[in-house]
Amino acid sequence: MLTLVFCLRRKEGLSREEFQRYWRENHGPLMKGNMQAFDARKYQQWHTSTGPEAEQINKSRGGPDDYDGVAVVWWDDLAHFVAATGTEDGRAAGREMYRDELNFIDLENSPIFMTETGYEADGV
Repeated sequence: MLTLVFCLRRKEGLSREEFQRYWRENHGPLMKGNMQAFDARKYQQWHTSTGPEAEQINKSRGGPDDYDGVAVVWWDDLAHFVAATGTEDGRAAGREMYRDELNFIDLENSPIFMTETGYEADGV
């Protein structure tokens, strides 16, 4: 399984609540409409939690400032991703998503990367 992981930071001037609302109510449905063009299996938005517990866990590891959320998109494999995003529909969907990202994401400070399933464990 191939995943694209996008660690999002909001554009300056947006509150976290405004950012997450736009992401959920505007960008999410836009992505849902482009899933077929991307030949993507799944899309999830992971919205960052706030509060003292979230702040404590972030600071406990000495990491950078937290993200406002993480977007994750799944494909069967790299070949499916390359094939789908190389079509006219896939490229058009990518342009549409990028134009919308400019409305709410600080792209310069939002890392994006691809991963492949390495290890998985199930809990109780």
